[in-house]
Amino acid sequence: MSQSQSGPSGGQISLPRALVFASAAVPIGALGIAATVHLPRYFAAELGLSLALVGTVFALVRFIDIPIDTAMGLAMDRTKTRFGRYRVWLALGAPVLMLGFFMLLLTGAEDGPLYLGFWLLVMYLGYSGVLLSHLAWAGRLAPTYTERSRIFGAITGLGVIGAVAVLLIPIIMSQQGFTDAEGVQAMIWFVIASTAITCLLVVFSTPERITQDRPAKFTLKDYAQLLTRGNVIRLLAADLLVTLGPGWMAALYLFYFKDSRGFDTAAANLLLLIYVVAGFAGAPFAAWLANRISKHIAFLVTTTVYSVGLMCLPFLPKGDFPIFSVLMFVVGGMAAGFTVMMRAIAADIADELRLDSGREWMGLIYAGLTATSKLATAGAIFLTFNVLAMVGYKVGAGATNTPEAIRGLELAYIIGPIIFVMAAGACFLGYRLTAARHAEIRRQLDLLDVSETDPGAAAEAMTGVDLGPAGRP
Repeated sequence: MSQSQSGPSGGQISLPRALVFASAAVPIGALGIAATVHLPRYFAAELGLSLALVGTVFALVRFIDIPIDTAMGLAMDRTKTRFGRYRVWLALGAPVLMLGFFMLLLTGAEDGPLYLGFWLLVMYLGYSGVLLSHLAWAGRLAPTYTERSRIFGAITGLGVIGAVAVLLIPIIMSQQGFTDAEGVQAMIWFVIASTAITCLLVVFSTPERITQDRPAKFTLKDYAQLLTRGNVIRLLAADLLVTLGPGWMAALYLFYFKDSRGFDTAAANLLLLIYVVAGFAGAPFAAWLANRISKHIAFLVTTTVYSVGLMCLPFLPKGDFPIFSVLMFVVGGMAAGFTVMMRAIAADIADELRLDSGREWMGLIYAGLTATSKLATAGAIFLTFNVLAMVGYKVGAGATNTPEAIRGLELAYIIGPIIFVMAAGACFLGYRLTAARHAEIRRQLDLLDVSETDPGAAAEAMTGVDLGPAGRP
């Protein structure tokens, strides 16, 4: 592997190579939308179960998945094979994800919640294997401060392709005369096919260099102390809040845009599509901005602009699609931007931890991010629906809401996300892991990596004296 691809000093990764590696984000982005928006309703219809029971099965599987993610992250960081560290987990996770989804595709009316729960768990195990290994591998593939913004920008941008695909598939299928169920089945096949193609492409086109661990025995207490580190606390708190804000907004989205802003379902869904597509612009913009003003400042910028955008929503003319589409594009772009920053900052913090401890933490750090995201997603639905009940808003068929209930909906939709997202940005006030600090961390890590394989070269790098092949001047 040449240094320009992924060398210790972190030479620039070419755009084609970055896009090829980032392509594994396509099925991940598709699955994220499909699993939260379309699959619960589909399985309720196919199995004849209530939406509440299907929702409970999905929630239980996700909560079971959280500690499994943590264990998987630990296992990834301890893996050492000739095939790679994170690369092998991506290769193993992809077929598990595909198998789980294929078995869910075969779900019939004779199958019950236990069948659904088991194969959902299998699918999510594969999903975690692909997602965690891909993010952790990205952090090692692009070791420098600036390259990480680029690679995670590419990953977020290509994830948007998957999300847009599953938003468009049912629309196109419906126009061609297919049923809603056939549209969802087409989504599942898209996820299966894109997982196979992109993961094979990544595994066989991208080499991986395994970082060296210092010989040391780590106990559970050592791992628990991770949660006492200031930067880790900042990261996890910010990720929880910055996921909770958009999750809160998503849970109330259709209610707000139909009952308050005067849009029909089709127009509201089209505005949502614009919000998602904006990630194509927001992700690279955030990467560009981060490499000029630093990642944590770029995170503060994107969370602030996002919140200001939400503040403007109540003042726009009701039903004015062109004006709303512009604002939704800006807000959606900022949402993609702070996602890029969270992932890039996480890799920098993992480097800081590795320098202090001599152990790899990349997989565990990203497992922590997925845990906070899952908690925030589940919490958003719980909180928003309870808030709607408190303000007297009714969602049943044929329900009529009073002006007071609509006003309560409006306040809930705006205030919740603004508070959470701005609080997420505030988590990085006083953050000191800047580009200069990270460059010093990388320099020391590179010396440690070299010393494991060539002590003479490491000493030469530190002293500037040519020690010769025997390690002597």
